[in-house]
Amino acid sequence: MNDLTRRGFLVLGTAAPLALTGSPASAASAGAVWFARPRRAVRPMVRWWWPDAHVDPAEVRREVDQLADAGFGGAEIAAVHHSVRDKSVLDPAGHGWGTPAWNAAVEAALDQAARRGLAIDLTIGPSWPAAVPTITPESPAAAKELAHGSVTVTAGATYAGEAPPPAVDGPPARTLLLVQAARIDSTNSTRKETGLDPGSVTRVPVSDGHVDWTAPAEGEWVLIAYWERGTGQRPESGPHTVPEAYVVDHFSRAGTQAVLDYWESRLLTPAVRRLLRKSGGALFEDSIEIEAGGLPWTPGLLAEFERRRGYALAPFLPVIVLADEDQVFAYDAALTRHARKDYWDTVSELFNEHHFGMLRDWAHAVGLELRAQPYGLRTDAIASAAVLDVAEGESLGFKNLDDYRCLAGGRDLAGREVLSCEAGAYQGGAYTTTWKKLLRTMGGAYAAGLNQTVLHGFSYATAPGAGWPGFAAFTPYNGTAGYAESWGPRQPTWRHITDISGYFARIHLVMREGAPRADVAVLRQTGYTKTGIGAGWFTANGVPIGWTHQFVSGPLLDLPAARVARGRLAPDGPAYKALFVEGDRFNANECTMTVRVARRLLEYATAGLPIVLLGDWRAASVPGVARDGENERLRELLAELLSRPTVRMVTAQDGVPAALDALGVRPDVRYATASPAGSTLLTARRVADDVDFYYLCNGKHVENPKPPVAAIDHDVTLARTARDGVPYLLDPWTGRAERLALYAADRDALRLRVRLRPGESMIVAIGRPGLFGTGTVKGPHAVATDADLVRYDRGALMVRASRAGTYTTTLSDGRTVTTVIGTVPEPVTLSSWRLEVDDWRPEGTATHRLALDRLSPWSDIPELADVSGIGVYTTDVRLESGAYLELGEATDTCRVLADGRRLDPVNQLNPVVDLGRGVRRLQVEVATPLGNRLRVADPAVYGGLARQAYGLIGPVRLVPYGEARVVEAGSP
Repeated sequence: MNDLTRRGFLVLGTAAPLALTGSPASAASAGAVWFARPRRAVRPMVRWWWPDAHVDPAEVRREVDQLADAGFGGAEIAAVHHSVRDKSVLDPAGHGWGTPAWNAAVEAALDQAARRGLAIDLTIGPSWPAAVPTITPESPAAAKELAHGSVTVTAGATYAGEAPPPAVDGPPARTLLLVQAARIDSTNSTRKETGLDPGSVTRVPVSDGHVDWTAPAEGEWVLIAYWERGTGQRPESGPHTVPEAYVVDHFSRAGTQAVLDYWESRLLTPAVRRLLRKSGGALFEDSIEIEAGGLPWTPGLLAEFERRRGYALAPFLPVIVLADEDQVFAYDAALTRHARKDYWDTVSELFNEHHFGMLRDWAHAVGLELRAQPYGLRTDAIASAAVLDVAEGESLGFKNLDDYRCLAGGRDLAGREVLSCEAGAYQGGAYTTTWKKLLRTMGGAYAAGLNQTVLHGFSYATAPGAGWPGFAAFTPYNGTAGYAESWGPRQPTWRHITDISGYFARIHLVMREGAPRADVAVLRQTGYTKTGIGAGWFTANGVPIGWTHQFVSGPLLDLPAARVARGRLAPDGPAYKALFVEGDRFNANECTMTVRVARRLLEYATAGLPIVLLGDWRAASVPGVARDGENERLRELLAELLSRPTVRMVTAQDGVPAALDALGVRPDVRYATASPAGSTLLTARRVADDVDFYYLCNGKHVENPKPPVAAIDHDVTLARTARDGVPYLLDPWTGRAERLALYAADRDALRLRVRLRPGESMIVAIGRPGLFGTGTVKGPHAVATDADLVRYDRGALMVRASRAGTYTTTLSDGRTVTTVIGTVPEPVTLSSWRLEVDDWRPEGTATHRLALDRLSPWSDIPELADVSGIGVYTTDVRLESGAYLELGEATDTCRVLADGRRLDPVNQLNPVVDLGRGVRRLQVEVATPLGNRLRVADPAVYGGLARQAYGLIGPVRLVPYGEARVVEAGSP
């Protein structure tokens, strides 16, 4: 018996549009669409790259209209022009970032966006990182580093002279902070670090920059000078301004204030201020790519460190300093790790308070939110995600889905709604990236909590020196094809963009409904992301059988939502069923925990939260340098914690599932698969008004998994909130909904059959009968069948099959019924087509007309080998019964017309369409990337690209079906 077949999902495109107003609660009586036409706030966005202010306000308005017409909800204006090699043509003095020309263009964008209902985001500075032209490297507000210089002094020898200069070159202006001496201890040396004796560190007197110091009589010593200086870092691909901008100090209030002062004085014109209240979205900061030859630093850090950590930093500076990002000296391994942990924890706190916190508060005051990529430094990005209004990740730099789960944990414990992603920045992918590739990349990320897609990107039409097909911010890049992609009307696939944008919007919509749910919170001592380091057992073993998890860090446990009720952590948010704690994955897997966190965990366990600890926590230590009695107090708390009935400690990962089971912790989703490796199915759950929304994707944990993701076909059990909840399928491609007729139910869950191709996704909702405008079905549903499909049709339970025969269906009331389906025509492969191609060229569009007796990629057809554009395939058919059209392979996007009528959007990752009956003429419209044409139109840049296989490749099949009533199910 089959449960739910592939065609069972595809046929739902014939259902009525989903009618809702604002939420699932009003679905039964709503008259406006909610899912079919999602609101602007959930629609995808684009990075909108401008060649500084070399833009025409009239063209800016046209491009806002293009985005609105294409179904986008907003754009982020960014001054980015890596492709322009001769920066002098950009005239930064007259057309740079922050000039009157820039402000006039921003005003035009905001005004037109207000007219069209779009939101405009503005980057914090020109390119990245945050920088302003009102500072120099020596300014107090400029980015700083601590550079070191050293010299070896033998026993009893004297060093007399200038303090050792910095080992790494940098701006000439510098201030000597202090000089120290330390005895070399080779037992503490590593492959790259010189070992030192921590007990020997002493401060050396300095007079007017001179040192006169004699080493003790025993041992070899090193004299270390510490220099505070500006980094001199400038934003990417400048200059964007005159004078040139320099990166600000991200750890001090002075650095952030310099940014705010520039905005207040130069960028917030009266018109911009007014328009931000109408169409302003967010202030955006890209990843924190601070470049320093020494240690990232800020004036006053020594005092801040002592205030926050309770001890002086100076004796530990030797093991903290960096030279070109490499550590230089080391004490014993544990002390070195702990000192470095304290340093970066302090920097993280300063970064979140003085940079993100100040920016967020100011953004709110002018009518914006703060969106940022809170990584790039060794700071707690999980905690940063809780500070930001919108945290953002990226498909390019993130190693796997756990990087998104880190940001999702911060977002959800802070009660934020949106987790954003810079999507599709493929290296070398300019003009060859397909939407199918992007869809496969993003599918898994939505299951990890992502619910906003910011496409990388949409380039302004032109720039000085740009050739066909127009200015593109990241291509050419170093003389060859650059980063993907310049989407927009220049691309043939833009013809189908509303199908793509609608798909993204519906997933965003569902992934913002109600509150998120995750099975387990994984506690991280070090809150990094963009590392690819996952959670013990859960990432490799738990996810493939249905478990979901997010990461949290210590600061999040102080948030108001981080409380336990009814055995759940954050019961009004992600409602974690358990907390999982393992050793610090970034610090030798050492079992460390602060006393503050240990007290919090003891409170949680006392309140009934299940907690599983992996490793030997009986000898744990604090993560930083321990003060007197601190480790002993920690171990006392942990001993008390381990005595609680809701706590288990296991020494190996394979003990985790038994510990969870003993504590009564079960996942919301369970897979029934015969594969010992589990399933590649990824899921996310949200709950709104007792309606459960499940996003399911046959996705990938990493961009290029080995082996590749294959199709899946197995049962899935989904927890339900409402005891009378029934399942609905919400189609993100068409915006239609249908109540599912084939499932098994028990008290708290439903079991469905799921078949998905690689990258393909589906949305299942479980709620009371009659939701989503589907009407109320009073009769039984099917629990098993050997037909292809069981569905509801106007109150009747129907079976469908592609072959004639007698089919048996088991109903939920215990009855078994048989249904006869009469003659069904055999499937037919469609080989003969008339093809008309609009060939996009620099000089204009040419047309090719061909008669095909078999389908082939354009690269195999001499007339089309280097063609990019839009092809329309036409063939005649004669359908008396209903039939599916299986398109097979097509590159890139496609639409289907039946007798001249455009059908619902095609699922681009599983292009099968229900044609219904009586069709006489079929047309398939296929749009391609521009790469094949650019290979020959601009061979100096794109000639090295491989020729892609474009067009409708197939095989294309008509698969007729028959349908018959099983049992009357009640009127809708």
